[in-house]
Amino acid sequence: MLSKGEKGMMVFQPDALKIAPGDTVTFVSVDPGHNAELIRNMAPEGAEPFAGKPSETVSHTFSVPGVYGVKCRPHYAMGMVMAIAVGEPINLDAAKAMKHPGKAQKVMDTALAELH
Repeated sequence: MLSKGEKGMMVFQPDALKIAPGDTVTFVSVDPGHNAELIRNMAPEGAEPFAGKPSETVSHTFSVPGVYGVKCRPHYAMGMVMAIAVGEPINLDAAKAMKHPGKAQKVMDTALAELH
């Protein structure tokens, strides 16, 4: 979680990730003021929600296959989002249909395109 990264301001780096079911992702708050949390309604059925506190490094184990959306709550509309494909992206169409505020829509569309 960075205030400035390779793709601009307020970013997750990387913003698209492919992992296997059971893998754990650690979201490191490199710069203060960022958090990582599941975007409600942008996860497969049965997925466990998570939300870190601002400036906190948080880890989450992804066990249910599918596509997950992750956001930084304070910088969501500024485009601080990422997409994670866990195994088979069974809910990719639903994830693509999800609407996001401000710059987050463009960033998420790009991240989702990188997953296939």
